[in-house]
Amino acid sequence: MRPFDGRTVLLGVTGGIASYKSAWLARLFTKAGARVETVLTASATEFISPLTFEALTGHGAHTGLFDSGRALDHIKLAKAADLVVVAPATADFLARAAGGQAGDLLAAVLLATRAPVLLVPAMNDHMWAHPQTRHNVAHLSSLGYRVVEPAEGMLAAGEGEGPGRMPEPETIFAHAARVLESARPSPISGKRILVTAGPTREAVDPVRYLSNHSSGRMGVAIAEAAWRRGGIVSMVAGPLSVPEPMGAVITRVETTADMAGAVEQALQDTDVLVMAAAPADFRPAQPARTKIKKDGAAGSIALEQTPDILKSTLARRRASTIVVGFALETGDAVQHGRKKLADKGMDLIVINDATEPGAGFAVDTNRVTLIDRAGREEQLPLLTKVEVAEAILDRVERLADGR
Repeated sequence: MRPFDGRTVLLGVTGGIASYKSAWLARLFTKAGARVETVLTASATEFISPLTFEALTGHGAHTGLFDSGRALDHIKLAKAADLVVVAPATADFLARAAGGQAGDLLAAVLLATRAPVLLVPAMNDHMWAHPQTRHNVAHLSSLGYRVVEPAEGMLAAGEGEGPGRMPEPETIFAHAARVLESARPSPISGKRILVTAGPTREAVDPVRYLSNHSSGRMGVAIAEAAWRRGGIVSMVAGPLSVPEPMGAVITRVETTADMAGAVEQALQDTDVLVMAAAPADFRPAQPARTKIKKDGAAGSIALEQTPDILKSTLARRRASTIVVGFALETGDAVQHGRKKLADKGMDLIVINDATEPGAGFAVDTNRVTLIDRAGREEQLPLLTKVEVAEAILDRVERLADGR
């Protein structure tokens, strides 16, 4: 998975109860294609075994600055790393790192490396709030270290809930990806990217609605990939059945008209517009004000068309805005997609056939055809939606570069 494939991630683990989450984080990095080297402090080994990390990464964990046969390991590890992640980073470790100490292997690696460093503090909420800890974190940030703020939630030892909990491994993984991406800046880094996702719902009565099978998975994958590449990402989302994307500012909507209004409001500040949502094409012309009873139901419901969101933006888009649309078809998909590309003034259209096995709604994969404004067509094989999202953004970067 971009950007981990072929990269070396050094995962530092310090002595906190949250170190059990670090094992899953190591697994995520490994599954994404990274070579993972693990360094445990002495106190970390009181909570979790080095053998755990060896089993998950395929590489022996490092523990001591003066381990036999490993002289100068801190230099070798520091030079090999493309990214250093310390998770959890305890209050004690933050204090030592802020003071430039190098009394253990992990602290020595931080001083020796030129790779970006991501620190993930985790501790009791009172320790996190202490002025000395806050000072240490501010100082480390001023030195160029990236810091992922602790989450709020249940703390150890029955301390209740508060800020200090280590974020979930998937959250740390996403931040690590963004840091790695920043090493090779994208043409969309710093650009404002608006993504629509999910279905919309059109009321039949107060308890029923018209909708479709969209989960929002494709739009979420695009939003997360754009954020990893440094984009300033906003999302207008219908009712999602997947988790919200990391890093995006979300505007929740229900109906197609709501989505159209939210897109229009954000349009003038948008550099890249990705219309990945599946808004309902029709709505009841006269929604019932009370629940329709079975014994009194009419034989049919009159429908009317909903607003065409993408077409309605034509007159209000900035000339420089890159517009990406989707076409989900059930026959002659490419032909219909080319027509939509022209009719709606897109720069890129993503076409897929809803009848294609493994593609379409509510699955993790998709098989798409990409056609750009110059008419260039590219058929992609069956890929995960995360891979499709990366492929789409690769094309957006080329458009942003004028290619």
